[in-house]
Amino acid sequence: MKKLIILLLIIGFIFLGIGGYQLLKTHLEQNKSLVEARALLDNENPTTKVNFDTSPQNPLVSMDFNPATGETIGILYIPKLGEELPIIEGTDADELAKGVGHYKGTAFPTQHDQIVLSGHRDTVFRRMGELELGDILTVKLPYGSFSYEIVHTKVVDADDRTVIVPTAPNEVLTVTTCYPFNYIGDAPERYIITAMPISTDNAY
Repeated sequence: MKKLIILLLIIGFIFLGIGGYQLLKTHLEQNKSLVEARALLDNENPTTKVNFDTSPQNPLVSMDFNPATGETIGILYIPKLGEELPIIEGTDADELAKGVGHYKGTAFPTQHDQIVLSGHRDTVFRRMGELELGDILTVKLPYGSFSYEIVHTKVVDADDRTVIVPTAPNEVLTVTTCYPFNYIGDAPERYIITAMPISTDNAY
């Protein structure tokens, strides 16, 4: 019996060690991505203020913005939380380990359609439950900075794909993460934030 207890303790320490290593690795990767994002925005003049009243007939440079999967493309700034989170193109495991993933195939700011960002509830989005209606989310990209106001939140099944839908000609920012936030293991649901653009960026 004593040997069994010792064996279980050893196994427990091994799992804790693996978990701690993975968390540390994820933290380091996200910090590296944030440094890359800040450097990218500094080089591209991120303080540019862009008004959302751009007509589809006169699009901004976003129409030519086509990053490769895995590329660091910008920052999601959440004023209420005081957090800057790197945005990575793609939402597979490799991309989500580096930061907030931009769902490939969805729009970018000024493209007048749905923008989808996803992240893990236990890393980049561990404080998303603190956000409320009216809070601001700012997407900073090489061609400008764009702010969105949270107008709706909901919880859906993990397999629900109806949250990713074309919204043209309306621009909508959809942010998703697993739910419940403190669930151990693969969470059965998703927490969905819907935010609408505000006409002028005052988030800086």
